[in-house]
Amino acid sequence: MSALPSFEDTADFENADRGFLGALDPAVIKDAEGRVVYDNDAYAFLAEDCPATAHPSLWRQARLCARQGLYEVTDGIYQVRGLDLSNMTLVEGDRGVIVVDPLISAETAAAALALYREHRGDRRVTGLVYTHSHGDHFGGSRAVLPRGAEDGVPVLAPEGFLENAVSENVYAGNAMTRRAVLMYGDRLPKGPRGQLGAGLGMTVSTGAITLVPPTRSITRTGQEETVDGARIVFQLTPGTEAPAEMNFLFPDHRALCMAENATHTLHNILTLRGAVVRDARIWSRCLDEAIDFFGDAYDVAFASHHWPTWGRENVVRFLGEQRDLYAYLHDQTLRLLNDGLTGTEIAEELRLPPALERAWHARGYYGSVSHNVKAIYQRYMGWFDGNPAHLWEHPPAEQARRYVEIAGGTEQALAKARVYAADGDLRFAATLLDHIVFADPSHAEAAETLAGVYERLGHGCENATWRNFYLTAAGELRHGVNPAVLDTADPELTSALTVGMLLDSVAVRVDGPSAWDEDLTVDLVLTDERRRHRLTLRHGALTHRDYPLYHTSEIPAGLTLTLAKPQLLGVLAGGAPDADGVRTEGDPGLLARLFSHVTAADPGFPIVTP
Repeated sequence: MSALPSFEDTADFENADRGFLGALDPAVIKDAEGRVVYDNDAYAFLAEDCPATAHPSLWRQARLCARQGLYEVTDGIYQVRGLDLSNMTLVEGDRGVIVVDPLISAETAAAALALYREHRGDRRVTGLVYTHSHGDHFGGSRAVLPRGAEDGVPVLAPEGFLENAVSENVYAGNAMTRRAVLMYGDRLPKGPRGQLGAGLGMTVSTGAITLVPPTRSITRTGQEETVDGARIVFQLTPGTEAPAEMNFLFPDHRALCMAENATHTLHNILTLRGAVVRDARIWSRCLDEAIDFFGDAYDVAFASHHWPTWGRENVVRFLGEQRDLYAYLHDQTLRLLNDGLTGTEIAEELRLPPALERAWHARGYYGSVSHNVKAIYQRYMGWFDGNPAHLWEHPPAEQARRYVEIAGGTEQALAKARVYAADGDLRFAATLLDHIVFADPSHAEAAETLAGVYERLGHGCENATWRNFYLTAAGELRHGVNPAVLDTADPELTSALTVGMLLDSVAVRVDGPSAWDEDLTVDLVLTDERRRHRLTLRHGALTHRDYPLYHTSEIPAGLTLTLAKPQLLGVLAGGAPDADGVRTEGDPGLLARLFSHVTAADPGFPIVTP
């Protein structure tokens, strides 16, 4: 285990409290039906001393992240922190206020904006900026810009924002949301034995996810835009913490926004909920570029999570250490993989330089050296480690049955697992018990023993997301799956998607084998977009292409629907093709045939059991 930094260093606590103006009291946010979507008051227990069931370093981080309220960053720039996983930043312009990153849910965004207005006046929103394409930075946008209020209000985002937001939150949304239950631990009880936060913030809100589409793209570093009198200079950073991301400077405020590229934790190269593997090399280079590009034009740096850093010298040191952190992980992983080590072997061997280990902001509260190294290996080498024994292994349940058989059967394997657990080898105890559970899911004693091992592993974790995975898994073994409340198919999110994205989201839900023998074509004529989209279901694959409105094909479609995008949303949600505003030509039964092959994802699919 790496050496911890000094607990006598209180600079983070001083920075986290600096500029405090007022808190939400009570800090409990509910939706229109009265359901709690975020409760920061649940973390009051963190005022106590660190118990034996928590890592002291993680307890410290949780205390910092649990601070909530409105804070002044510098003259004219404010942040609401602690009302969601992420921060909302508010920049006062000539006529109103510019919102940067409107949190995850409409409910928490509304509460954050109301808290700001309580202390700074009822300024209207005159601009909206998304730092990057992750849901915790755009989901509350409709609370900031309600329908009818967005006219003439610029919405800025990095190039590729919408495409990447869709790929993470819609195409693979169900699987990512299911794994996010374990990663963020939002279904766990809050307390010394349960959820302590997520390292990046406390937890995710569970309200309505919305999306106001961008109206202005940032396409290059050095691009300058003026929003409500506020000048903004951008640095585009694609391929870093998100595929579409940007840092930016408010030169008149001498304030630098680092998005999520530099926070007070080692971040993820591959998040445990699942995503495209990030490029640690590019991430490091973009941080180095930021130091050079923004020069001495700032006195404070803030981000979309955690607390700001004041003083240019402090910021440069912070950014330099973050830069070296990702560069070191990248380069040393490549060095060792070129020596023939696998990702798992590198993760056991690699440790950070002592100077980085002693930096609180480089600790692994959200990402970890272990899983980041494996992600870097995956980015270059893929899932296969080169050992042919791993090329065509049995799936987990089949492999588990064979392991238990060679261990002498379930009872003998269980007895051996208990010995490993008693001897403190919790890692192998978990591996062996996992095989028993997958070989015999009905064996309650094995499930309970594994739950106890997961609980002990979780209580020892410095990394918040590892702790949440272990403890949520223990809860699922004992009580069954408690699916996420979060809905990635909310109409406020889907209405922001392009027609092509909507059709892609249907295509990834087609049950291919059931549609092997289908051969059908449907044309969608979008009157408000003046485009014709042709859908073809053949060989179990739903493909589509679009043409100008009056394009004709040698092969006529079996069904043509003429409609506007709002009607299309209803049709794709299962509405009748003859709904108001929809004109039908051809066989309307083709639509029913097509949708008979479209499946609904299971939001509670098993993870810790087969």
